[in-house]
Amino acid sequence: MKNLIIVGAGGYGREAFTLAKNSIGYNTEFVVKGYLDSNLNALDDFEGYPPVLSTIEDYSIITDDVFICAIGDVQLRVKTVNEILSKGGEFTNLIHNSVYLGDNVTLGTGIFIAYDVVISNDTIIKDYVLINSRALIGHDCDIRKFTSIGVYAFIGGGVTIGEQSAIHANASIRNNVMIGSNANVGMGSVVIKDVESDSIVFGNPAKKIF
Repeated sequence: MKNLIIVGAGGYGREAFTLAKNSIGYNTEFVVKGYLDSNLNALDDFEGYPPVLSTIEDYSIITDDVFICAIGDVQLRVKTVNEILSKGGEFTNLIHNSVYLGDNVTLGTGIFIAYDVVISNDTIIKDYVLINSRALIGHDCDIRKFTSIGVYAFIGGGVTIGEQSAIHANASIRNNVMIGSNANVGMGSVVIKDVESDSIVFGNPAKKIF
């Protein structure tokens, strides 16, 4: 039995605990051990959660520890995951029981998928991707490392999303569009053409604003 440690004890981390209790493998492959967070008192005002065990810097990894990163900010998630990896930590996937996976879906490591997500056939989800509740990802997509996909986002078939990009809540992306690396697609945006790396787009249709 693995001991799951949730990295980040903020709002996302609290949601991750509830998700974990309703995820594939809970109480058969893993139990929740607790949290790592820079604020050791992050959960003092909340009841029913496992303890904050330590900061990342001070935690000593032991046999059977596995980790999931519950930090929404993409750049902070990259930094945090790399800190855990540098200490010899091992990441696992946290996938809610309600998630629908089509045939030939390929999943990487350290993936966090919330409830009622649909991922269609022949799509690739790479390492440390975070997919929020009720997102819909079409067939033949390529979702690259550290991407975040918001609630109710729609990703059409054949879409590629570059590393460390963020697709915010209720955004829609047309089939076969390429989203570059480190890009941000604003809340509710409708993307009908390729998005450059390191850019922010917003609106319907989405236009570059930065």
